[in-house]
Amino acid sequence: MATMRAVQVAQASGPFVMVEHEIPQPGVGEVRIKVQACGICHSDSLTKEGHWPGIQYPRVPGHEIAGIIDAVGSGVAGWSAGQRVGVGWHGGHCGYCNSCRRGDFVACLIAPQVPGITMDGGYADYMIAPAGALALIPSELSPVEAAPLMCAGVTTFNSLRNSGARAGEVVAIVGIGGLGHLGIQFAAKMGFHTVAVARGAAKEPLAKKLGAQLYIDSQTKDVAAELLKLGGAKVVLATATSGKAIMATFGGLGVNGKLIVVGAAPDPLEVSALSLIGGRHAIMGWPSGSSIDSQDTMAFSALTGIRPMNEVLPLERAAEGYDRMMSGDARFRVVLTT
Repeated sequence: MATMRAVQVAQASGPFVMVEHEIPQPGVGEVRIKVQACGICHSDSLTKEGHWPGIQYPRVPGHEIAGIIDAVGSGVAGWSAGQRVGVGWHGGHCGYCNSCRRGDFVACLIAPQVPGITMDGGYADYMIAPAGALALIPSELSPVEAAPLMCAGVTTFNSLRNSGARAGEVVAIVGIGGLGHLGIQFAAKMGFHTVAVARGAAKEPLAKKLGAQLYIDSQTKDVAAELLKLGGAKVVLATATSGKAIMATFGGLGVNGKLIVVGAAPDPLEVSALSLIGGRHAIMGWPSGSSIDSQDTMAFSALTGIRPMNEVLPLERAAEGYDRMMSGDARFRVVLTT
């Protein structure tokens, strides 16, 4: 019996444990992927801590996966062994509804099949994925570069390209972390007047290097006032995990401006109804996207030179990598390699 390594969680709030599993076989409509790299995402805490209802343990986390198709099950069209593919947060292949065909990824959350949550994910040498979850990795991207784009990348790219902002308009990115450092790059390459917002003057050189035309230090300046000097932001992309920091930018929206929240702040977002009405402002959230969105994200990144900034660790150091990601010490994504 051929075996593989996997890092799993045996129960909610349990430790990561390296185990040996039998190498799985793909079923109808599925492929087996030899995992080369898997990013560690804050959403992996849904499995680690048991925050997602109904998780069946033991479970192997990981939904930022890059690898090579190793075996193809029956009924799979358009994919073959040897292709380089990524797998991210995915819904819609379950047959529950047709929302994915309408492009409505969010509706898929009612019956998701998510690697690392409802099925074993990428903290392993091999994993099984539905063919509908696959995204082709361009030759310009290494596995380590591609993996974080399957969640952090597609979330920021997809939210910005669907934001309604046009080239030349002011787009502010709040936070320069795992999401924000990608958001700044995408916004700049999309042609927006990109403004980075974060705490401390020390982050300005990095923000400018990533492509921001302007940096606002939220510790020393009134962020909303600075944005209004530019005519107001068309879009504020909030990647920070502080509701207070997010809402400090809200007053800087221009007429018809939109606040898009992709960072999960634990504290509530408080806003005046009058400011919403008077400025015709909007607040919305954005999840990641479908497999074709992930493929578009990687293609755009390859075309424009956008890359995530990663700390790379071997699979056996998954627990250490998870702790660095969750503590905020990672700069800026953590990727496990097999």
